[in-house]
Amino acid sequence: MATSADGPGGIGGPGDRPLSADERAELAALRRRVPGRPWWRTTLSALLITLAAVLAPLGAVAVWIADEMADTDRYVATVAPLARHPDVQAAVTDRVTDAAMAKIDIDSLLSRVAPSDRLRLERALGGLQGPITSGIRDFVRQTVANFVASDAFARTWEQLNRQAHAAFTGALTGSGDTAVRVQGDAVVLDLEPVVAQVKQRLLDRGLSVASVIPEVRTDYTLVKSKDVQRAQTGFRVLQVAGNWLPVVTVVLAAAGVLLAAHRRRALVAAALGVAAGVAVLGIGLSIFRIVYLDHLPADTNQAAAGAVYDQMTRFLRMTVRMVVVLGVLVAVGAWLSGAGRWATRVRSAWETGIGAVRQAVGPSTTGPVGPWVHRYRHALRWVVVVGAGLAVLLWSYPTGLVVFWIALVAVGVLAVVEFLDEGAPGSGSRDGAAGVSSA
Repeated sequence: MATSADGPGGIGGPGDRPLSADERAELAALRRRVPGRPWWRTTLSALLITLAAVLAPLGAVAVWIADEMADTDRYVATVAPLARHPDVQAAVTDRVTDAAMAKIDIDSLLSRVAPSDRLRLERALGGLQGPITSGIRDFVRQTVANFVASDAFARTWEQLNRQAHAAFTGALTGSGDTAVRVQGDAVVLDLEPVVAQVKQRLLDRGLSVASVIPEVRTDYTLVKSKDVQRAQTGFRVLQVAGNWLPVVTVVLAAAGVLLAAHRRRALVAAALGVAAGVAVLGIGLSIFRIVYLDHLPADTNQAAAGAVYDQMTRFLRMTVRMVVVLGVLVAVGAWLSGAGRWATRVRSAWETGIGAVRQAVGPSTTGPVGPWVHRYRHALRWVVVVGAGLAVLLWSYPTGLVVFWIALVAVGVLAVVEFLDEGAPGSGSRDGAAGVSSA
């Protein structure tokens, strides 16, 4: 049985012989050059990456509040399509009709109407069958429905929301006394301007009893939940955080990666952690939608409430999809750049495929372009990656599809760089060095 002949502190080498003095000195120099990572750095790295993953969904919500609720044009653009939504139109029609009819005492009015006036009233109602009270209600409802389906209502809806935008922000902060406000556990929108225009249309159509309709403050509930008042506190915090919270999240993730012993693995973990955290937010939005609609009062138009919820959270859902796609792409890119077996196989297949295309096109030289690309290939690849990152950052409101297409274009440009690299395998040159020297 062979034994090691190492002296004190010796380390077995090839053939289990002791290391020479020169070998020991070289080994000590290598250890000084690549020092071991202290345990606290690894622990702190994991903690920072975990914290970034936890803050990522809060950052998405903070951006939604800062950009969607603080920007009047984006808020109006978000809620404007609701004026054309059939379920919202039906809910507004019901609410305005009920508000108008509640102010008209039909029995009292009819008791004072002369037979000749009653005949004219029946003509104004278009000869509706059944009791005149029911006819008046149907007449009012049809007038309201026609108005709600018109362009005039869409303009009124936009104007009302534009004027009330500051109050909508105040709704969640608990301040303000305008069209949008908090009433108990609900955020409501006052439809008084709609009632006023419907009243004028009823008078224009000959329904003189509509003149008794006073100014009516009727509310259309945008959000109703027992948690509204508790959400006010969170809204204030996220409003202050604004766009800084996503920056803090990125800084924490970057610090965690830099502190890690294996930075590429840490980058993959950070990207997937952030993507997973934001994906949980997306799942939570879907679950909360079900719970929210399930706890609405029985007389609530759930289809309209669902349409309002979906429209109000549209930008937040877009942000969720964008961050998830971006996180997955960063993780895949970091993994592919590693030395793992499968990553190496993928890169080899990539180079082989481009080499095959190059050979199919022909082994002719690319002139001075090929050697130049080979010399600066690493810099060119970084330019493409950094350019793709800047495109995502500078895009006003990128979606998941936008991020995907930016990544696809970046991959295409990298393929062109690889194709033009005359020193790459299958480029037609005898070797990279010869190609560079011929330049």
